[in-house]
Amino acid sequence: MPIQLFVPTFRIDECLAAIRECLEKGWTGLGFKTVEFEKEWNAYTGLKHSHYLNSNTVGLQLAIEVLGRRLGWKPDDEIITTPLTFVSTNHAILHNRMRPVFADVDASLCLDPESVRSRVTPRTRAVIFVGMGGNTGAYAEVLRLCRERGIAMILDAAHMAGTRVNGRHVGGDADVSVFSFQAVKNLPTADSGMICFADEADDETVRKLTWLGINKDTYARTASQGAYKWMYDVEYVGYKFHGNSIMAAIALVQLKYLDLDNAYRRQLVTWYRVGLADVPAVKLIPHTPGVESATHLFQIRVANRDELMLALNKHEVFPGVHYRDNTEYTMYRDAHGTCPEAARASAEIISLPLHLRMSKADVELVADLVRRYVR
Repeated sequence: MPIQLFVPTFRIDECLAAIRECLEKGWTGLGFKTVEFEKEWNAYTGLKHSHYLNSNTVGLQLAIEVLGRRLGWKPDDEIITTPLTFVSTNHAILHNRMRPVFADVDASLCLDPESVRSRVTPRTRAVIFVGMGGNTGAYAEVLRLCRERGIAMILDAAHMAGTRVNGRHVGGDADVSVFSFQAVKNLPTADSGMICFADEADDETVRKLTWLGINKDTYARTASQGAYKWMYDVEYVGYKFHGNSIMAAIALVQLKYLDLDNAYRRQLVTWYRVGLADVPAVKLIPHTPGVESATHLFQIRVANRDELMLALNKHEVFPGVHYRDNTEYTMYRDAHGTCPEAARASAEIISLPLHLRMSKADVELVADLVRRYVR
């Protein structure tokens, strides 16, 4: 039986019942379940403002746009970011006609505070911090730097649904946090996301932008009373970026099991760490003290990454790479060579299979194969 990198687990009967409710009610779009999920996400995380979107990707684009509108950011202003991320993080900067400035990473594969500090200029407006694999790395130190310099903090929390620091869910101390509920994430739907602003005015703005700039969404107008509920204004040139009730129905079911699922993911990682602890050629990514990670990924670093991946594939084990150094892509090649630790990590990291359908025996098999083929 092949061991895949990711295999999402859905509570199928419960999800189908929730979807059926949407179909029977005749409301599958914005509203109904999206409103309910936003409330439940706030309750789960302790965050104040949550708006449901069709992806994390559009959330990052909106995070920059909304903060930029309020704070007066201009084209070619700079946002410090990481080269070790999925490209959507950095595309969001370019979509807003701003300039990505790449800072290096540390052993956690998250932004290195000293590298961030060295990249700050008078044109720096924000830092995007990516919580790699659910970990927080030196987030607290980078946040302090942002507050000292008057720089906005954008938390790309795509991997962090359920990550807690000293018992508190991540996201509440950033200017905006963006979560992913894409198909292989810890809280899977088909695809969707959540944007969580600290400022209530920013939350009001993003709700208009995600529905074409209209100041009253269809659900609010349907629920309102009176003859003039069709009368709305269009305040912005907006987008069709909001989430829908079918995805939110799935998300509401999956949220009930998120902590349980994340606990099992951490158990899988514990088994991996035991199986690989005494292998000098395998470098494990360090834990951040006080962090209960969502553990979206289990990454190791090895010298013969590509060779090891091919060997694992021959045994029907299919790992992944998260991520290739973005400065190797044509889009960002002007910055190639500016982040040497990210470049080294990009050549060495491998994400081993990690999902809820794996057993202890599966983990032990993968670990044994790594031990056999690592150089």
